[in-house]
Amino acid sequence: MGDSQPLDPDRQAIELARSGAAAAVESLVAKYQQRVFRLAMRIVGRRDDADEVVQQTFLSLVEHLRDFRGQSAFATWLLRIATNHGLSVLRRRVTRPAVAWTDRTEGNDGKDVPLSDLVARWRETPEQIAQHQELRQLLTETLDRLDLKYAMVFVLRDLEGLSTRETAEVLDIRPGTVKVRLLRARRLLRLRLAEQFGDETARIVPTDQET
Repeated sequence: MGDSQPLDPDRQAIELARSGAAAAVESLVAKYQQRVFRLAMRIVGRRDDADEVVQQTFLSLVEHLRDFRGQSAFATWLLRIATNHGLSVLRRRVTRPAVAWTDRTEGNDGKDVPLSDLVARWRETPEQIAQHQELRQLLTETLDRLDLKYAMVFVLRDLEGLSTRETAEVLDIRPGTVKVRLLRARRLLRLRLAEQFGDETARIVPTDQET
């Protein structure tokens, strides 16, 4: 017997929803609504736009649930839909510089990034920073200045807690590209955040999940 993926905890609800059970659809919406909204806010930064992303995400869920093949976890599939809708909102704003989503210079798993740049010199982790309103505002403003391709990897990996593999699936890029972009995003963010939270005596070495 070959290797198989872990059983998706949403499999039963998905099958019921596909059969037309409204309660199953409602259970999936209830389970993921807050997570989708949180991701949407981190992408678009405005509540009204985030509400639009949530609405469009779950409309897409209803319309395309039969297209879900289980090649990734349902949560990853849903977050990819939410990310795409969020990016569509950003493109309508035309407030960020246009950047290539893929980069042929990336994908070497970070081997060209100096070891010193793997160290985030923050007293607090990105997750802890995001818990405080004033720090969250600074983080948001700093992310807004990053190229979108770097900001999205940072949001999904460091703030949403997705694995390298899941982030790659959501963004439709290679895992090696995720690693390179994350390292570069952390380095660029550190340059700004260290002004407020730098501490040479307390170094945090980020660790990547390989799954």
